[in-house]
Amino acid sequence: MFLGRRTLQLFTAAAAALFATTGTAQEQYPNQQIKIIVPFSAGGGTDLTARLIGEQMRKTFNQAVVVDNRVGGSGMIGTGAVAKSPPDGYTLLMASGEMAINPHLFPKIPYDTEKDLTPLSNAVKVPNVLTVNTDVPAKNIQELIAYAKASPGKLTYASSGIGNAQHLTGEMLNKMAGISVQHVPFKGASQQLADTAGKHVTYTFASIGASLPFIQSAKLRPIAVTSLTRASVLPDVPAIAEYKPLSTFELVNFFGMYAPSGTPDPIIRKLNGAIVQALRTPELVAKLKELGFEPAPTTPEQFRDFLRAESAKFAKIIVDANVKVDQ
Repeated sequence: MFLGRRTLQLFTAAAAALFATTGTAQEQYPNQQIKIIVPFSAGGGTDLTARLIGEQMRKTFNQAVVVDNRVGGSGMIGTGAVAKSPPDGYTLLMASGEMAINPHLFPKIPYDTEKDLTPLSNAVKVPNVLTVNTDVPAKNIQELIAYAKASPGKLTYASSGIGNAQHLTGEMLNKMAGISVQHVPFKGASQQLADTAGKHVTYTFASIGASLPFIQSAKLRPIAVTSLTRASVLPDVPAIAEYKPLSTFELVNFFGMYAPSGTPDPIIRKLNGAIVQALRTPELVAKLKELGFEPAPTTPEQFRDFLRAESAKFAKIIVDANVKVDQ
């Protein structure tokens, strides 16, 4: 009896010590460098957003925040690295809309988005802008749809690759507008925009930041943005949804931050608070809007609900358009 009681006492003491240590670690978080893994190359929108927010987090936490670009696998290499990292709040992920797309596009993913990652906060929403080459007579979305219907099988649209948000936006427009415009995939925004401006492609969907030089030089004509409302950096360009038959049209990219599942809730709340605070900093908001990004911070719960809704939307488009990729 004495041995059993003594064992129980030792176990209770050890558990209490572990709890106290864990509690202290969470209270002191962060006490070392934080790494944000970006699964895309440096200089892209996801990377720039991570660096801008990371700098604000550095000021908030008084700790170094570094960005680590892990490129490849349609974002799955970097995302998988975070999914397998210790859930201590020191390795985070800044990812884009592929988080809601990849599970429906690739049969083999080295992680489970729902089970292996915890949403912290959305950062920005990134509407694309639909631009046409200067030979296209259409000046608005209604005229572009009429032009497509009058030219069945003759028009094309460009995106940055098969299965990405721009491609799926084009397929959603085909479906909702009752048109049939052929997709032409490129390996990046610069080439898709250049080929559209060169009149090899009828129109394209691309980020506002990448499109602005072509719009400002009048090499491409902006028709509409893909968000429900107009983008602050292009106030004179209507949303597709302003055309009443397409009033529910919305498909935007988004960049958000995640932690490995199992990260303690107090740390999740600290990180969310720091991200939200960063995205309310006037200087940062101005920089993001210059890039064509709309700051959109959330709670972790709101971000999870948003991800699930976007995932369902992308899944339907992928099935309806029979989008396939090689893996």
